[in-house]
Amino acid sequence: MSNSLPKSFNGPVGIIGFGAFGQLVAQHLRAHFQVLVSDIAPDLATAKTLDVAVAPFETVAKCPVVIVAVPVCAMRSVATALAPLLKVGTLVLDVGSVKVEPAAIMAQLLPPTVDIVATHPLFGPKSAGDGLRGLQIAICPIRGPRLRAAAFCRKAGLEVIMTTPEDHDREIAQVQGLTHLVANLLVKMDIRETRMTTRSFQALMSAVDMVRHDAPDVLQAILRVNPHAGDIIKRFKSLTSALEDPA
Repeated sequence: MSNSLPKSFNGPVGIIGFGAFGQLVAQHLRAHFQVLVSDIAPDLATAKTLDVAVAPFETVAKCPVVIVAVPVCAMRSVATALAPLLKVGTLVLDVGSVKVEPAAIMAQLLPPTVDIVATHPLFGPKSAGDGLRGLQIAICPIRGPRLRAAAFCRKAGLEVIMTTPEDHDREIAQVQGLTHLVANLLVKMDIRETRMTTRSFQALMSAVDMVRHDAPDVLQAILRVNPHAGDIIKRFKSLTSALEDPA
């Protein structure tokens, strides 16, 4: 696979943030590139298991490809710290669940000499357990050649959806926002499977299992940072209230 990737993607690849998703990215890139990771509190045991190198922030920032895998609330501070360290021609990508705010932050704070692509892998560690092939990723080119990141993702077996940050957030507010809203409500209700079940209930429980162990910042981004999520939440509340009082 690595031999067929664009020459501009010869490693090392740097990953800023080594939480659950940063670890997932490292896991799938380590066989094809030298991977360097940086985190304020790196999981050294996982890094050793994945055979990726933990390096200082300044070192990771100088990689030709830098993937920012931090919560949206940390994007501004990370971008500010990255800006003076990035080399000319670096490709910077983020992997957050919303795109309007991170895209604006990167476009504002990162130097004009680097390429910027906002991405949203439409999967998590659980759904990518069997590999990336056939899974989807949304790509929002912000600055620089449009095809670099798309080619990289397609070579990894991902289905690429080209979009804009605004269109992404509008669509994902319904697709992901509604799913996480309902699933997290069921988590809080502590709904459990019983010996009697239906396929529709099993489907609901599968959704619950997929989000049960998400970090709190994931739900925060999906339901609070996405500018279109508020309308979905209001409509959901309105319709559930109507069910209680059908008259």
